[in-house]
Amino acid sequence: MRMMSRISAAASALLLAGPSLAAEGGKGIVSPTDAWEVVWNDVLIDLFVIGGVFALLAVWMLVKFRAKGPNDVGSAKPLSAATALAFALVPAALFMADDFMLAAKGWSLWNIQRTVPAGAMEVKVIASQWSFEFDYGNGIKTGELVVPVGKPIVLRLTSTDVIHSFGLSHYRLKEDLVPGRINHMWFYPDKPAETFVTCMEFCGDSHSVMNAPVKAVPQADFDTWLASKKKASLKDPSFASLTIDPAI
Repeated sequence: MRMMSRISAAASALLLAGPSLAAEGGKGIVSPTDAWEVVWNDVLIDLFVIGGVFALLAVWMLVKFRAKGPNDVGSAKPLSAATALAFALVPAALFMADDFMLAAKGWSLWNIQRTVPAGAMEVKVIASQWSFEFDYGNGIKTGELVVPVGKPIVLRLTSTDVIHSFGLSHYRLKEDLVPGRINHMWFYPDKPAETFVTCMEFCGDSHSVMNAPVKAVPQADFDTWLASKKKASLKDPSFASLTIDPAI
């Protein structure tokens, strides 16, 4: 029982030593990407540390109490009721405490993902079979998502036909685009990067080629890019007919 208590205390200390969801990015913004990484790291610790400890303990008992010969039944002594309860309840308590911790961090992550920071730049995203269109307002629409570094970006998402899913794998985010409905997601590009968004919900024959570039660039480069798109953009009435609640 003393050994089990020590194992429980050691594993708990390792779990609680992980990074906190309160770690902030630039300008006091808690990035949903960083928060996701924290929770994922805790899950990995859960799998490898706790699982590894109990796997090693099981191997140790198998070796220590193994039968030495064909007529041997092993050397393990019968457990008392208190010891048997300890072997059952201590691991159960450990796993329960760990599960509560992960659940709490999961809810914290959800709150971060759903709370858009003040001053976020808004881009409307319209999905159709089989492409994404990005509407920056003032008639500026493109087939690529270009955003400035160091500014939170909120995306208002909808679809013109079937359900699609907006998967920003680089930023650890995904959200459905549903016909007749506006969903939202936000991310914080903290450094220049060129990645892509892909549809993560099967949506028809060409689902596998439904993707678009995503570029995070310095503010000056973004301003130049946006200015170059003003004359080339056309207005799309399909999105204008939908009402977006700015409080979402």
